[in-house]
Amino acid sequence: MPIENIKSPADIKTLSSAELKDLAEELREIIIERVSINGGHLASNLGVVELTLALHYIFDSPSDKIVWDVGHQSYTHKLLTGRFEKFPTIRKHKGISGFPKIDESIHDSFGTGHSSTSISAALGIITARDKKKEKFKVIAVIGDGALTAGIAFEGLNHAGHLKKDLIVVLNDNEMSISQNVGALSEYLNRILTGDLYQKFKKETKSFIESIPKLGGPFSKIAKKAEETLKGLFLPGILFEELGFNYIGPIDGHNIELLIETFKKIKNADAPTLVHVITKKGKGYEFSEKDPCIFHGVGPFEVETGDPISTKKIPSYSEIFGHVLTELAGHDERIIAISAAMREGTGLECFAEKYPDRFYDVGIAEPHAVTFAAGLAVQGLRPVVAVYSTFLQRGYDEIIHDVCLQNLPVVFAIDRAGIVGEDGPTHQGVFDISYLRHIPNLAVMAPKDEHELKDMLEFSLKYNGPSAIRYPRGKVSQLSAISYQPSAIETGKAEILKEGEDIALIAIGNTVYPALNAAARLEKDGIKAAVINARFVKPMDKGLIFSIASRIKKIVTIEENLIAGGFGSAVLEYLNSADIHDIKIKMLGIPDEFVEQGSQAILRKKYGIDEEGIYQNCKAFLSTLTSVH
Repeated sequence: MPIENIKSPADIKTLSSAELKDLAEELREIIIERVSINGGHLASNLGVVELTLALHYIFDSPSDKIVWDVGHQSYTHKLLTGRFEKFPTIRKHKGISGFPKIDESIHDSFGTGHSSTSISAALGIITARDKKKEKFKVIAVIGDGALTAGIAFEGLNHAGHLKKDLIVVLNDNEMSISQNVGALSEYLNRILTGDLYQKFKKETKSFIESIPKLGGPFSKIAKKAEETLKGLFLPGILFEELGFNYIGPIDGHNIELLIETFKKIKNADAPTLVHVITKKGKGYEFSEKDPCIFHGVGPFEVETGDPISTKKIPSYSEIFGHVLTELAGHDERIIAISAAMREGTGLECFAEKYPDRFYDVGIAEPHAVTFAAGLAVQGLRPVVAVYSTFLQRGYDEIIHDVCLQNLPVVFAIDRAGIVGEDGPTHQGVFDISYLRHIPNLAVMAPKDEHELKDMLEFSLKYNGPSAIRYPRGKVSQLSAISYQPSAIETGKAEILKEGEDIALIAIGNTVYPALNAAARLEKDGIKAAVINARFVKPMDKGLIFSIASRIKKIVTIEENLIAGGFGSAVLEYLNSADIHDIKIKMLGIPDEFVEQGSQAILRKKYGIDEEGIYQNCKAFLSTLTSVH
């Protein structure tokens, strides 16, 4: 049955094994083709095609609930649940999401985007089911990498205690985004290469082969015994201790075996964990060879796997990684920390050059923050490189373990501001708001790659905690002004353009659009001052006081939520300084979650690109003129 004829999961339940295998290949081809055009998560989706087919073959969505952990492996699920015709719009503005969304389909039982939440959410759903005396099954699909996060074990522990009939599918591809690290991911390899297991294997083989004429046939028996012994050592014992019936590991690409297994456990009345082994990037040569690169990709050539890019411009992440590596050569105290995002945060070069000073803690952001605090309290200079949206998970630790003790931890906050097509779960538009009110913490944002380097050097010498937020994507082209290397001073802004009619106070990647908008205003006879704030905190109160005292009309510009953001900080200061005869307009993100779409589309939507700043300033001045 071709995929275009599948309108719901019920349509695949009559297919034969051969037909399901053909469908799996067709699904892979569709996913590869579409991701090559739109960009998206490729390797993780290719690895779960058969698993997704088997789940929908046995269980009855939407009455049965499948909860996808992270959700970046849900493309096959979307194709099987009536979204084939909309699939070309995936991750596009106003298109379908790259993650499950409860308001997109009745088959998306829980919205996800961050890892390790599936078990807790599924347990909540199943507990509510029982309280309402309803009947359906709940399945949580979680990757092995997600088990490095504490919330996953909190969910497992609670599920085992409640003894609900929750089914957890552990999708074990031996990778999350960066290669898995930690005791859990090493457990299986350690056991199967340990002395006891190896001794048994070696002695059994030697004994069998020593028997005249029977060595060959009996080797097959020995192999069966070896597989049986594996079951005694596998991680099942860990899950059994947590109260789960453990099944596996089984081949995650053997669709007959998957269907048989799910059929047998469908009516289980106790917590059950099915351990499935899959290959990330399955079915596409280039993603199988390098699943890290093909985890999240932009458009690429299917035939070669090469990215489609017109210019070789470095990203902020790459600049950060190279600068930190360079600085580490002059200061042995510098330590780099990643939460399973070594490649994503640009730290490959650091890890290769200074492996003894690089730590990937897995998907465990709270641990990363407190681990850094422990390093700092002993005189080292840890740098936690993390996406803005993921740092939210370490919020309590930032306050209590780092800032309360005033420890010199540097937070390198990647993907700050509008991220784009990954949508609301990944937009980094909250960090100014959730960081600027924390005592002792210096918060800054560079206008370009050179200022990022200056701020990183400053932060590594700063006697306290600091955070540098910078955007996703390529660095600027520095077309507006020439770069003048300068040492960053605590809380000091810079005036980029003088003016007397209106002042644009911008921060981070809104500085150049503000400067370009000011040039256009100049042509209209409006002299606009442009200030690069640099610091959200401590703020350059002296400069802002001076600007407000003589210009009286101020526009603040940021790629963050207006509520509690940089503009709010300026307004709060001016109020406390009793400067009331001024007019202020704050440009930024309103009180809403930012939808998916390209960065350009979304910046235009919120009026924080060059055109938006220009038009907002014109309208602001026009309104003030008409009032007077």
